[in-house]
Amino acid sequence: MRTHRHAQALGALAASLTGAALVAAALAAPASATTPARIADHARPVFTDNVAHDVSAPLSVLARTPHVVDPGSAQLPPERGAPGATTPTSRSTADSAVQTASAATATVGPTLANFEGLSNQDNFTIFGGRVNPPDPIGDVGPNHYVEMVNLTFAVYSKAGSRLLGPTAIGALWEGFAVPDCTDPSGDPVVLYDQLADRWILSQFTTRGPEYWNCVAVSTTGDPTGTYYRYAFSTGPNFPDYPKYGVWTDSYVITTREFGPTTEYGIGVYALDKNKMLNGQPARAVRFFLDGNEPGMLPLVGDGLLPGDIDGKQKPMTDTAIPLVGTQDDSYGYGATFDALNVWDLRVKWRSTPTASVQLTSQLPVAAFDSNFPCAPTARDCLPQPGITDPNQYLDILSYRQRPTWRLAYRNFKDHESLVTTQSVEATPGMAGMRWYELRRVNGTYSLYQQGTYAPADGVHRWMGSVAQDRRGDMALGYSVVNGVNVYPGIRYTGRLADDPLGQMTLGEGTVIDGTGVQRTTNSRWGDYTSMNIDPVDDCTFWYVNEYYTAEGQATSTAGWQTRIASFRLPGC
Repeated sequence: MRTHRHAQALGALAASLTGAALVAAALAAPASATTPARIADHARPVFTDNVAHDVSAPLSVLARTPHVVDPGSAQLPPERGAPGATTPTSRSTADSAVQTASAATATVGPTLANFEGLSNQDNFTIFGGRVNPPDPIGDVGPNHYVEMVNLTFAVYSKAGSRLLGPTAIGALWEGFAVPDCTDPSGDPVVLYDQLADRWILSQFTTRGPEYWNCVAVSTTGDPTGTYYRYAFSTGPNFPDYPKYGVWTDSYVITTREFGPTTEYGIGVYALDKNKMLNGQPARAVRFFLDGNEPGMLPLVGDGLLPGDIDGKQKPMTDTAIPLVGTQDDSYGYGATFDALNVWDLRVKWRSTPTASVQLTSQLPVAAFDSNFPCAPTARDCLPQPGITDPNQYLDILSYRQRPTWRLAYRNFKDHESLVTTQSVEATPGMAGMRWYELRRVNGTYSLYQQGTYAPADGVHRWMGSVAQDRRGDMALGYSVVNGVNVYPGIRYTGRLADDPLGQMTLGEGTVIDGTGVQRTTNSRWGDYTSMNIDPVDDCTFWYVNEYYTAEGQATSTAGWQTRIASFRLPGC
């Protein structure tokens, strides 16, 4: 919901965590001319117990229960900005993987379901005020679609009927032992764990001086039923921008953390999934990758994404959980070349648990530039039709050195595949979507393909999300806008598994065209959107993003809206 610069090392927490077990973790970086031969063995796993856990009343009941909000409960730590987040004066790197011409060999599939999601009007109705940005996110199960935004959520049938909500996220934790979890804090994540037929709903806390990751796991496959509720302390660290991944025996969280002064780093957490599925006391293990440690900052940047399993084929037993970040040599984190940084997280939940995290690969990528020319601030970037005030341009968020949600994992038996994406300056002054497919074979990572989708039509494409279906076909969704006649809207494209590498080969589809603009001096656009795959056929994609209508633009109590759509690619 907010973005910040600094975080506090978790090492200071060890003394205050009862029964903490410490296991050494070496973070060995591959030797090269641009990478330290070895990063100091400073990060140690800290095993802790959940601070609180219980089972909730049915969500259908909680949604009808009046939820009292403390007006002072969502005070966020001060905004500090990102390293190097200044207005650039010139383009420093030409994108060498840009796709400026349409390579369409077939039309992308039309939308199937296509219905309204949550809106800022829902926030106004519940809280009496508007929220910006929305951070739209969702996931799909056998019978439901669950959407979360800042600061509400809802449950839908797959035909688009709203079954529950809009409900304040904090209502899910009504009566919980950690009252901060009931606050309107945000940065939500929702996941469907198809391996266990469960839903995971979460948000961080913002009050301080102690912070928590609040995690709720449904007791059945019904997202409107009861939930096992948990709070995991992050101590004095504010766990900004939490991102989750479903793995075989762990739920993984990565965060962007800062402390009271100049501390900054990336938190990596694993939660004991099997205990949480049964509502039992659950352990967590955490690492802090200290951005102030010499040589560490370019390797962690502004965040890492954990692998999130799609499909029915599980990873091999004891396979490392991948964490992926990006680095750009043209921005303020100290990288000397453009690359994907891949970390392996290993956790064994046994009577004496063990865990380690290790930087295993730095994969050079085609040159890209995240240093978009924004002015007057680093968030005022993308023009809107009829807007002459640069303070009302939209935030591309490319300067955050990290891939955007999700890191979609899939096991194809002969190889494992990971896909992710990020917003970049594709051509001078134009936003585009850089996307990647990594592969892992026998534990070794490689970059299989990459591309920057930016057709030369004057339209900015940004804030995307990507995933694969069971055939390895890939779908990419994103926001669109220009300063002339394209209002903030939602589109998508894709490629088939056997198509030429590095190209989105299918024509562009439209979820919805915008008809209005964002008229606020807060240029923030959502920090993430979500492309997911239907577990029923492992073929249908579901995408959620935000857009504007003329009505939403004109009404003081309205604002952004979200749209949820599904589609399939040809042949699946």
